[in-house]
Amino acid sequence: MVSSSQKPSLCTNMAAPGRHVGHYIQRNTQFLRNNFEQLWSHRSFGWSPALRQQAADVNKESTDAFVIPRKKTWSKEAVLEALASTVGRDPTAHPYYFQDDPYLSPRTSSEFRLYSLSQESGRSAAKYFVDSNPKFFTKDFAEPHIPCLMPETVSLLLEEMSEEALKERISLRKVTAAVDMYDQLLQAGTAVSVETTHELLDLICLYCDRDPVQEGGAQAEDTEESAEEARRRKGRFRRPSDRLRFTWRENSNAERIFNLLPERDTRCYSALIRGMVKHGAYAKAFSMYTDMLNNRVTADVHAFNALMLAAPDVRDKYNERWDLIAELLNQMSQQKVQPNLLTFNSVLKALRRCGYLGKTQALQTLNEMKAMGIAPSLASFDHVLAVFSKSASSGQGNTNILHDVMSELAGSSFTCQDPDDVLFFSSAMRICLDQKDVELGYKVQSLVEQGENWRLLGDSYQQSIYYGRFFNLLCMLEHIDVVLKWYRRLIPSLYYPNPQGLRDLLQALDTDGRLDLLPTIWKDIRSLGHDNKSDLVEELLTLMARDRHSPEVQEAFAVCALDVKTAFSADRGRLSLEWSNASLSHITSLLLRANNTQQAWEMLQLFKSKNRVPEEGLLEDFLSACRSDGSADRAVELVQLSAAFCLSATPRLANQTLAQFDVTAEQRAVLSELEATGEPSVNSG
Repeated sequence: MVSSSQKPSLCTNMAAPGRHVGHYIQRNTQFLRNNFEQLWSHRSFGWSPALRQQAADVNKESTDAFVIPRKKTWSKEAVLEALASTVGRDPTAHPYYFQDDPYLSPRTSSEFRLYSLSQESGRSAAKYFVDSNPKFFTKDFAEPHIPCLMPETVSLLLEEMSEEALKERISLRKVTAAVDMYDQLLQAGTAVSVETTHELLDLICLYCDRDPVQEGGAQAEDTEESAEEARRRKGRFRRPSDRLRFTWRENSNAERIFNLLPERDTRCYSALIRGMVKHGAYAKAFSMYTDMLNNRVTADVHAFNALMLAAPDVRDKYNERWDLIAELLNQMSQQKVQPNLLTFNSVLKALRRCGYLGKTQALQTLNEMKAMGIAPSLASFDHVLAVFSKSASSGQGNTNILHDVMSELAGSSFTCQDPDDVLFFSSAMRICLDQKDVELGYKVQSLVEQGENWRLLGDSYQQSIYYGRFFNLLCMLEHIDVVLKWYRRLIPSLYYPNPQGLRDLLQALDTDGRLDLLPTIWKDIRSLGHDNKSDLVEELLTLMARDRHSPEVQEAFAVCALDVKTAFSADRGRLSLEWSNASLSHITSLLLRANNTQQAWEMLQLFKSKNRVPEEGLLEDFLSACRSDGSADRAVELVQLSAAFCLSATPRLANQTLAQFDVTAEQRAVLSELEATGEPSVNSG
């Protein structure tokens, strides 16, 4: 047994050899390192002096202090953004907002509209249920937090008369309730703070002294939208500009509250001026601005922006309009109000209505923007394009303005800074189409694909306009292989072509001699829901029946013609096609060329049942087919059918049948009679 006093001695004895071993290892390691460096320096391995110097510099730098890089702060969406950047668009897939439910993936443009509106309706209904019953939706499972998925307070919680209750009504956009609460506070002698009064005036002027229209509801009183405009907008997607526009009421609550204020500051005047301009009271807005100047109150930039938009509506002549705009700009300078992007965009938008003055002043406005360090937005360039396009249409403008604009915008990414930014791309593509400049169109499309610029194409209706113009431009000027490449790239993920777009494609196929692709295009026409458009269907049949092709192509055309025939008899709850002489003749001719005589004969019977008269050339072709098949009975029936239609070719057909077919005595007698005159057969029919 070892005593406690002996334990330290044991530890010391055990540690001593360990220290010696460690010292020995350290000394030998240092020796080996030094000798290795000397050997390495003598062994050049074919290095040049420059490489040895570079290696020495590297070794020297490695001995310097290591610099820890600065910590980078990532947003909560950084991982999602990184994952999204690795996924490209699938051109064969439907738009992303239909991919959650494959059953509701639209196949046609009409289904696209129906499913989009249905989805939006369901989303609005769900949002209403969540907001109406917030107690059932208190847990937040989303990470990061998604505010729009959480319930919003939509009902009033404060019933007592107080400024807090007034603020609650303002935040919930209860215009009528907020005005009533404000009146009650004034009658009770309770003072309302200036900030709350400002917010109340902003609310009243924004919604034109009316409660905002709720989802599913509508207010039809005092609106400027006519029945004709409503019919014109029916059948396409609603846009924000399609909402009902109210007119400014005389002696509205906004004016009444404004007149009750003991002191009226810039914010109060600005709210009324902006509301009057927004709701069509342009002259009243300038009268309010004059009163503002008389009271020695300085306007803010928002009031000036609104007045510049209204300037063309209070002056008749172009020079008077520009003089008013210039005067407002001078007053901004005198009042030391700094203009912003929307100020210059308002000037450019007003210049669109200043005729011949617009072109010169628009360029000066752009130069002034750049001098002040304000970068133009897409809306700025859209207004410039509109000014120059009007001048060009009157023979006074330079049509190359879009080339200059695209040279300046090439490779840039944009964010929405003005509501009119979404109009630029469709306007630019319209100019490309008018000028028939496909290279310029490619530049516009390249700018759309830059970064997230595609978000500025606008809503689905504006996107359809843009891609429709681009596709029309390609069909007119590009080779068919390039057109088909873009056709597969855009449809159906980005664009559902309308009948005009498909007619442009048919013309492109005809121009480049690729009519063999018509059956494939017909399948797309059916899948897109345009197989009930008579003009489109008849153009397709005309192209297939116009010329003769190889047997393989004719067989494909015959199969396609039979499928087209089913479109005339299909009953799918929508407008069906009406048989015409051209459609009946084309399908019959296509079947004859593919040697489908029986089906062609059935088509001839449709002429009689649909009260249509076949062309004489078609009967000649049919007689030739009968001669190839050696069918004398069918040839005699054809001559009798011709006589039933009282065609002038009946005697000639009867003569050819007698000369080219072996007929019975009875048939010969009938044909001889028809050869002499077609009247007996008509009477017997």
